[in-house]
Amino acid sequence: MENVLVVGASGELGSSVIKKLKGKGRQFILHYHSNKSAVDDLAKHLEQSELLLTVNADLALESSVKEMIERIPFSIDTIIFAQGIAGSTLLTETNLDDMDQMYHIHLKSVMMISKAFLPEMVTKKSGNIVVVSSIWGEIGASNEVVYSSMKGAQNAFVKSLAKEVGPSQVRVNAIAPGFVDTQMNAHISQEEVEQFIEQIPLSRVALVDEVASAIDFLISEQSSYINGHILRVNGGMY
Repeated sequence: MENVLVVGASGELGSSVIKKLKGKGRQFILHYHSNKSAVDDLAKHLEQSELLLTVNADLALESSVKEMIERIPFSIDTIIFAQGIAGSTLLTETNLDDMDQMYHIHLKSVMMISKAFLPEMVTKKSGNIVVVSSIWGEIGASNEVVYSSMKGAQNAFVKSLAKEVGPSQVRVNAIAPGFVDTQMNAHISQEEVEQFIEQIPLSRVALVDEVASAIDFLISEQSSYINGHILRVNGGMY
């Protein structure tokens, strides 16, 4: 059995990924922060043997991340980082606390959790890490400078760590979605959505299931020679 830790399992993407991966010889550790009901509902879609643990942690707090790591007694084969928060403000209007929160949730927690579970992957010479980044990490976004910076840092983390642990047969990759139809984007007006769609060659936003399918691919044997890659799932918007 493959033990899969999904960070951000209570979100729409995390839930979709788990539903996509279940029934394929995998067992899950589900992380959530405040939305326990979403994780409880998700657990109903899993067989009893497929759910190892649900674990709560505020990724914005270093102490909470440490406690989460300590509460996981299992060997981890795959980590999927599907957590994230949106932020849309001018850099000049962004306060330092929000900057810190973005950094901890999107980057430091990723490094801390990876650091904790990598040694066993390296020893076993087997493992997968997939980070959900963003198109903004590659091309940047006005009014989302801090968010874009954190996503760009995630991409650098993926490329660097892939080189570091690749010789131990541990693969590290990322997904860089464009506009995805999720609640995280619900604050965007219909007019703004239509303007965004005009820039997408496929003329529509992505479905959550399409992003989940890309993650499924990256942790499968079908992608066994893909490492340090940022897979763009953006409908051709480059």
